[in-house]
Amino acid sequence: MRRDRGAGSRRGTSAGSPQPGGKVSGSVSGKMLAVLALCAVVGAGGIGIVAAPGRAEAELPSEAAAPMRNVAGLAAPVVKRVELGVTPTDGARAVNPAALPSVKAVNGVVKDVVLEPLPGGDRVPGTTGPDGSTWTAEDPLEFDTKYSYAFTIVDQAGRETRKKQTFATVARANEADAAVYPLNGSTVGAGQPIEIVFSEPVLNKEAAEKAVTVTASSGQAVAWRWYSDRRVRIRPEAFWAANSEITVDLKLFGVDFGNKMIGNADSKVSFKVGPQRLAVVDDVTKTMNVYVDGRLVRTAPVTLGDADWLSPTGFAVIMEQERHSKFNAGSIGLEPGDKGYYPPLTVEYANRLTSSGVYVHQALESAWGAVGKYNVSHGCVGLLPADAAWFFDTMKTGDLVQTLNTGAAAVEPLEGFGDWNIPWGQYARR
Repeated sequence: MRRDRGAGSRRGTSAGSPQPGGKVSGSVSGKMLAVLALCAVVGAGGIGIVAAPGRAEAELPSEAAAPMRNVAGLAAPVVKRVELGVTPTDGARAVNPAALPSVKAVNGVVKDVVLEPLPGGDRVPGTTGPDGSTWTAEDPLEFDTKYSYAFTIVDQAGRETRKKQTFATVARANEADAAVYPLNGSTVGAGQPIEIVFSEPVLNKEAAEKAVTVTASSGQAVAWRWYSDRRVRIRPEAFWAANSEITVDLKLFGVDFGNKMIGNADSKVSFKVGPQRLAVVDDVTKTMNVYVDGRLVRTAPVTLGDADWLSPTGFAVIMEQERHSKFNAGSIGLEPGDKGYYPPLTVEYANRLTSSGVYVHQALESAWGAVGKYNVSHGCVGLLPADAAWFFDTMKTGDLVQTLNTGAAAVEPLEGFGDWNIPWGQYARR
């Protein structure tokens, strides 16, 4: 009956039949436009709807009850796409061990992170943020090591994705370390500059300076002078205060020295400063006056370098002390037959002032008659036996010797520790 009624009805035309003049009815036109709109959405990359609306003017269905939806469609998505940030990136090489790995998920949660060296070893501990969206390693990594990095990401719909990747840290060939003088726990004189020698050239000197903190209990400020890309010295404007303590804190682990070289360790060196001891040698008077904390404690006659071997002037620092030291004229370029040549010998109470061989020491017995009167040495400061023994026992490495009025140039900075011959305003240099 329903079929007969439909077939026999002639009120209007059948669905989709053209009207006179080739026009389509308004109702049919609306339906066709709705279908075309859906096709356009699907063709543009959206997701199709389960049931098309019966009429074009009907409201689009709500997706509020579709928690699994996470791509754009006809309605606002309920689940936002997870944006993931991972460092280091997958396959990264030469990763700085000090750059702590991390995982960050925007619109998601991070869990079950496993960071461990390959082919095995202890896991690297880490901390998860309060909202669960971040994980950050707690400990620095090892050099020259490949790591496996696995973690699970959970989106807002509760769906989990497991990811795994690898990376490798800086190779041993790119490690850089540093040695500090004075040594930790030592006691030195007030004239001893700090010297840091790096195993690799430091091109990023500003970064290295920022990573090292020098603290003096006296509150003295310091300046840095780079003599090369690997050697730097540090000193205050005036001599270290007597009985002060100096700490050098090197936070070099992970510091980029430049040229792919990375600092491999942190360290701390502390040393003490003894009394301020200064020996002033004057070629005019042929005497040495020794001051301890500014007080004159001894005066002694001396002989200095003769006209062919003038003693250098200015400040020098006692580098080392030897009760008996072997001297060889060949070390200063003299051979048998040369003027000033002497056979190998042993001197007493030797205090080295320069790397080229200038000392304060006991004069040879043959020169005792010249002490306090005229100069006969090859540049050294010669003392009579009792004064030489007293000087050796009283003065220490790092103490200062100032030589005046010889007519020679000042001790070069790298001829030992001639840093005090550079004016303070000119000392800092990179």
